[in-house]
Amino acid sequence: MARVKRAQIRKVRKKKLFKRAKGFFLGRKLYRQAKEHVLRAQAQEFVGRKLRKRHFRRLWTQRINAASRLHGLSYSKFIHGLKTANIDLNRKMLADLAVNDPAAFKAVVEQAKAAIS
Repeated sequence: MARVKRAQIRKVRKKKLFKRAKGFFLGRKLYRQAKEHVLRAQAQEFVGRKLRKRHFRRLWTQRINAASRLHGLSYSKFIHGLKTANIDLNRKMLADLAVNDPAAFKAVVEQAKAAIS
């Protein structure tokens, strides 16, 4: 049976691990600690990607609420008006309209008002 020599792949793996641990604090330049903290950092990265989506949806909701209140509707009544008027715009697009194109947002609000009453 041939002898297995793993020195090269071990060097490559350690180099990659230490590259991921670059900038970590104190003993994170030791292999075992670096490995533990890189695994933990990757878990937190995963959670962070999910939280970012949640935070952006909250931001869009706040922007839509502020813009719709300028036109005399609360956020919930505005969304209800959009549903009854069969206007299918997601919150990201509505927030973008509210910030970048107030005239178009006003037209959407008027349609929502008409659908409610």
